Amino acid sequence: MKQLEEIFRRNFEERAEVGASVSVWKDGQEILTLHYGWRDRDESAPWNGDTLCPVWSVTKGPAAIATLHAIIEAGISPSARVSEIWPELRAASKSRLTFSKLLAHGAGLAALDSDNRPDILNHRAVVAALEKQEPNWTPGKAHGYHPRTYGFLLDEIVRRVSNGKTLGSYWKEMIATPAKIDFHIGNLTNAELSRLAAIIPPKIQRPNPEELPFYRAIADPESIAASAFGSPGGMSALSDINKLEYLQAGLPALGGVGSANGIARFYQILAQSGELDGVRYLPRPVTDAARSQQFTGDDQTFLFPTTFATGFMKDPIGTNGTKSRTLFGPTLQSFGQPGAGGSHAFADPESGISFAYVMNQMETGVLPNRKSLDLVEALYAEL
Repeated sequence: MKQLEEIFRRNFEERAEVGASVSVWKDGQEILTLHYGWRDRDESAPWNGDTLCPVWSVTKGPAAIATLHAIIEAGISPSARVSEIWPELRAASKSRLTFSKLLAHGAGLAALDSDNRPDILNHRAVVAALEKQEPNWTPGKAHGYHPRTYGFLLDEIVRRVSNGKTLGSYWKEMIATPAKIDFHIGNLTNAELSRLAAIIPPKIQRPNPEELPFYRAIADPESIAASAFGSPGGMSALSDINKLEYLQAGLPALGGVGSANGIARFYQILAQSGELDGVRYLPRPVTDAARSQQFTGDDQTFLFPTTFATGFMKDPIGTNGTKSRTLFGPTLQSFGQPGAGGSHAFADPESGISFAYVMNQMETGVLPNRKSLDLVEALYAEL
């Protein structure tokens, strides 16, 4: 895969990458792994194949699977109403909001009111704020990306159906450890912290044209876009993700850390409908639900079209049946979840491919940038 290796090198030579890994799997096997660079801005710690890195919203994929696993193990259908187990949540009790729609960013709770934003490290206070929040739109009838509140919604659901286990603990015990997935949501050990890279904020604000309406809106503190990225409060700087209190808190929307190999292995299990190496790690109803499309069209937060399955992003498909965006490769079945600044991962059940790109030098943008997208294009061209 010479073209892909060349693009990976070019990311360092021409695009100022600092440290990064890419992992590609196909039909149950890792077929490519590359790593290079440094774990820190000062170039004092080399980036290795098992380097862990904060990946922002890439965390939402494992969090969604942990939630689906928890509710299905509890005998609850993803199409059941959230109010059945969380009647205190106003958005659920006064609507027909289902778990599937909530997992697809349809709860209408992307943003908390300015006088209803406790600190992101106070789980109980954030849950109470969500419970009393008037929805941003009719729950289940529209969608808009929930950048921060998503994790609290999922975490509280998992706690309610699993006898109080946090989502991070449930993920580790029920999925990550049995399936040997090198991805962690809080409670990092000293050994894991010793492999950790530091995130470096973007050097230049240079969003792509599709994201310009979002960046204009985020300048207005009263917009859903701005409010969503400030709800709940705290963690105001991108560099805050490097602080131990946030890494250890188990924030399921944005606080996970993983290696490229670990994340690609996770998505390979999804690409293979829950199995790997002859072992079933996820029940088929979990992986089937994860692929099930729930919303497509205008995103109330991003202000450009998005498509969401039950916990994962998909590429929108136009009226002519072709993709209008190819973040997840050319096939129609692929799904995944990028992270702010450039981390990217997805599964492609049609081709048997999974892909993960993990890096520490962030770029401007909520969607993946050319560092990873050029790799994705080269991958499909070579295969």
